[in-house]
Amino acid sequence: MAGFLNQAVFGIYPYIALAVFLVGSLIRFDRDQYGWRSGSSQLLRRRLMRVGSNCFHIGILAILGGHFVGLLTPHELYTALGLTVEVKQLMAMGIGGVFGVLCLIGMTLLIYRRLTDPRIRATSSPMDIAILLILCVQLCLGLSSIIVSAHHRDGAEMLKLALWAQHMVTFQGDAAGLIADVDPIFKLHIALGLTIFLLFPFSRLVHIWSMPVGYVARPYQLVRRRGGASARFRS
Repeated sequence: MAGFLNQAVFGIYPYIALAVFLVGSLIRFDRDQYGWRSGSSQLLRRRLMRVGSNCFHIGILAILGGHFVGLLTPHELYTALGLTVEVKQLMAMGIGGVFGVLCLIGMTLLIYRRLTDPRIRATSSPMDIAILLILCVQLCLGLSSIIVSAHHRDGAEMLKLALWAQHMVTFQGDAAGLIADVDPIFKLHIALGLTIFLLFPFSRLVHIWSMPVGYVARPYQLVRRRGGASARFRS
């Protein structure tokens, strides 16, 4: 029974969650473009918004980038560069801990605003509040996993998690068995992370797809005023 459950959660559920994540995002963009928004509450109350939002977004982007690189970089590649498993784990714990705490500070401020301000609370949907709380729990699990990792400094647990992720993205059927005996905190962290992907298309998180990355590299427009003076603006 334990083996079946492990296979279901860490061998099958990831593909279901990612399929809903991708297909659901496409369907929502096609059918619900007027509901595609970040749901910002800045106009209702600026207090704590700037600090909370900046801390949260900087932290979460760094954490996602770290997870992507750390889990999907083949073991042979970083060892060829002279980076041992032990050193990689220490780097992950240190960098992840710093940005995790930064993100938690921002998350706490954003949740406090949304739950305590009557106007913001009135304009928040149940999913708005739920996704913030789920993200907060996920962040706490991630920070707690650093404490567990400190007792496994040989990097063996981290290596199992990386192999699981790499086997999943390459569609190898033995992925779930690789993490069958890892600490439960890592399993909870993975399961809740997959659930966030599952909920993604049904929440305000879809605004991530609208991140204006290309705007930074767009050329300036040259706008001439009367009299010959000119100014440059982003198009």
